[in-house]
Amino acid sequence: MEQAPAETISVLLPGAGPGPFDYLAAGKDYRRGDIIEVPLGPRRVAGVVWGRGEGQVPPEKLKAAGAAFDVPGFPPVFCDFIDWISDYTLSPKGAVLAMAMRFPDAFVAEAARMGLVATGTQPERLNKQRARVLEIAGDGLVRAGAELAELAGVTSSVIKGLVAAGALAPQALPRRPLPQPDPEFAPAQLSPHQAEAAQAICQAMTRGYAAFLLDGVTGSGKTETYFEAVADALRRGKQALILLPEIALTAQFTSRFAQRFGVEPVAWHSDVPRAQRVRLWRAIASGEVRVVAGARSALFLPMRELGLIIIDEEHDAAFKQEDGVIYNARDMAVVRAHLEGAVAVLASATPSIETHVNAESGRYTRLVLPHRHGAAVMPKVSLVDLTKTPAASGQFVSPPLRAAVDAAFARGDQALLFLNRRGFAPLNICQTCGHRIGCKQCSSWLVEHRYRGRLVCHHCGYEEPKPPACPACGSQGSIVASGPGVERIAEECRQHFPDVRIEIASSDMMHGPMAMQAAISAMERGDIDLLIGTQIIAKGHHFPNLTLVGVIDADLGLSGGDPRARERTFQLLHQVAGRAGRAERPGEVILQTRNPRDPVMQALVSGDRNRFLKQEAAEREPHHLPPFGRMAALMVSGAIESDVEEAARTLAAQAPQDNRVRVLGPAPPLMARLRGMTRLRLIATAPRNFRLQAFLRAWLAGVSLSRKVRVSVDVDPQHFI
Repeated sequence: MEQAPAETISVLLPGAGPGPFDYLAAGKDYRRGDIIEVPLGPRRVAGVVWGRGEGQVPPEKLKAAGAAFDVPGFPPVFCDFIDWISDYTLSPKGAVLAMAMRFPDAFVAEAARMGLVATGTQPERLNKQRARVLEIAGDGLVRAGAELAELAGVTSSVIKGLVAAGALAPQALPRRPLPQPDPEFAPAQLSPHQAEAAQAICQAMTRGYAAFLLDGVTGSGKTETYFEAVADALRRGKQALILLPEIALTAQFTSRFAQRFGVEPVAWHSDVPRAQRVRLWRAIASGEVRVVAGARSALFLPMRELGLIIIDEEHDAAFKQEDGVIYNARDMAVVRAHLEGAVAVLASATPSIETHVNAESGRYTRLVLPHRHGAAVMPKVSLVDLTKTPAASGQFVSPPLRAAVDAAFARGDQALLFLNRRGFAPLNICQTCGHRIGCKQCSSWLVEHRYRGRLVCHHCGYEEPKPPACPACGSQGSIVASGPGVERIAEECRQHFPDVRIEIASSDMMHGPMAMQAAISAMERGDIDLLIGTQIIAKGHHFPNLTLVGVIDADLGLSGGDPRARERTFQLLHQVAGRAGRAERPGEVILQTRNPRDPVMQALVSGDRNRFLKQEAAEREPHHLPPFGRMAALMVSGAIESDVEEAARTLAAQAPQDNRVRVLGPAPPLMARLRGMTRLRLIATAPRNFRLQAFLRAWLAGVSLSRKVRVSVDVDPQHFI
């Protein structure tokens, strides 16, 4: 907005509805980003001043805007960021704004917490208990009543009696400021490669926007390197945002941060209680909070002095938001850094193809950490060909892997067995008629969780007890488990290794960061001999005594028709392999596979990651697949299959004609029915320099579909289930 007050203002409201709306300024001097109260029908709601009024409604028909809330408004550049995401993802601006305004309670000043202070008045009855209370309160400090009672060793009734007698009076407790990270608390001793990388990032912060790929092998000290960049940002009076892909990583990460900076960073994720997030939101908006570490939602915090954004494990698919506003937090973080003149650092041992190509082209600056920190070396990787050396009938750990686990225990080392499949078995099938028990709402089989005695859908959450008889043919006791999950591997290992301490690490068994941290601490103390886990233990964890990693089914992610399948499988297996041998003792990794000549397996054995990335990129480029072209997916969904089919055919038939765009479909995705909704997908591909969003807008604007179906747009899709 210009400096001169406007007669009308445009106010954006959080939500998926139309907007922004015009309101009368009524002589008030509003600025873009101010958070104000406005009337909306019979209600008064919070909105954000977006600019001058658009003038589509005469001023005499407009309502007057209200006062600004007592919180800092959004910086104008943050409003620009919301506009950018809305335009790129084809999402309503209000829906994007809603992600930044999830806590309207934060706009109202928090009520002062009341304590008690001595008045100097002596009560008529002064016994020993009252005297102890008044002696403690005599220092003039304001304390909560419960604290005062605890210090004096009295009951709350004694405190209440002194208040009634006028000897203690209520007074607002002073607000304790949040502890601040100290950049000089405990600087790490960096290797020459680490120091060079940290210096490059720090120097960039003096110039403005820059993007780096911090490309380091597992265990090379990427975290310690970017911590020095965080320290430099703090010295410059800048805020830093650290994005982590998994909540499970947060507890261990905050501990490492505290060792370096003296205090933990502010954590922002769904497990933080709402009341705490309300208070933190105000502190972040005011600039009191200097460092935030959180999940992808932290990207929408209104940090006013943002100088550095770290995207740790940048390749991780968890950065993709798949519902509501569909966006990739990794890419949007780079956009925010660019708009704010900040520095973005993408850290990974296994960069995504997109990031690798950006670094190769010079769009990002690559900073390489080629060696593990200290005396540690990269583990030796070998394959077990299950077609030649299978496990025993009904078992899943091959003889070579079992012997290696035995040898690790004999040395006094720890071992990790990895299988990215929760539960006991992925499929339950009738031996009599072949019936497979599936989900009633999704195109998926129910997974047996034997510890809970339930069959569970991992897509919608539906569950039921395991039936005693086949639902199709009625045969009693004919339902058998097929295939392994981590629970089944643990059962097998308890038979093979009855004297070792075994723990399962999966999201079904460990709920929240604290449960995960307890398992990590037990592993670090040596209280666990064999850890059996899914992808939640594949990255970010450092276990000094872990020398053997065994992968039960290395081929698991290679099927399904996803163009990123090989890339994702390589990343996951490379990350889990990187848990082995991170200290002085050398590590060993054994991959069980039925496809030993697959490029993924060969790349893992050879350690030639760059050759694998080059091969993957070369296969995508001729087909204009990302990052060499543009792609968007349009998902048509609805409760009635015929409605979805008709809408998808209509949508396909009315696609604008442009020989630069290829429209595929409609076709059912791998998960053709999800949460009770039938789904059909169309995919549009185009050259990299094509304005795909304009094409999509024109396409959707020209189609009228039944209200019984929904069309969601995913620009740059990451998943194809």
